[in-house]
Amino acid sequence: MYQRPLRFNLLPDVIKNLLIINGLFFVATWVIGSTFGRDLGQILGLYLPVSEHFEPYQLITHMFMHANFSHIFFNMFALWMFGYTLENVWGSKRFLIYYMVTGFGAALLHLGVNYWEYMSIQDALSPEQLSVVLREGQELLYQNRNYVDASMAKANLLLNTPTVGASGAVFGVLLAFGMMFPNTYIYVYFAIPIKAKYFVAIYGALELFSGIQNDPDSNVAHFAHLGGMLFGYLLIRYWRSRGISHY
Repeated sequence: MYQRPLRFNLLPDVIKNLLIINGLFFVATWVIGSTFGRDLGQILGLYLPVSEHFEPYQLITHMFMHANFSHIFFNMFALWMFGYTLENVWGSKRFLIYYMVTGFGAALLHLGVNYWEYMSIQDALSPEQLSVVLREGQELLYQNRNYVDASMAKANLLLNTPTVGASGAVFGVLLAFGMMFPNTYIYVYFAIPIKAKYFVAIYGALELFSGIQNDPDSNVAHFAHLGGMLFGYLLIRYWRSRGISHY
């Protein structure tokens, strides 16, 4: 039986703990990097399964890693801004399930797109070139350098660049907010009012356009964002079809 919360909590349990966990991972990344010279993002970030750096646990751990302060700040602010209402209405268990499913789904779509890109250039690489990329590529990227050969450079980015961040799950939360409260106004830049359903639709369209455009200079995982929204939509539709309202 579901019982409505006695009060509307501005910092419900799951949101609070997600903020704490992400903050701890961010601090740990800085401490380990400055003390031991190890980049935790290269260990816990997500790689393509065909990369020698891939580990199954990265499907989860990458969601709690962030590249810099602005990355974690805006992700966590958006998580709180759109998530605390959902957790109050849905309940903590359902919200946590939703968050993890959308984060995992975002990773799957992102990996699928990256794997398709990798397969499309694989024939342009000789075994020797691929061996060089696998052996030396990550260190080259760590020095902000890459190969002159276009195929080797692309393969290096796909195989040796870790994906980090909670953005996929956060976009899933944004999608859920738009579906649950479509006519609620969101104030863009704290000044321009727009209904949530339009805000989500516009944001989703921009992510799709950016993903298809595939700017080689962009380090944003647009299809991960779309994956979070897609899996969020499918999960909400499934819950509605089963008549599931709360946990």
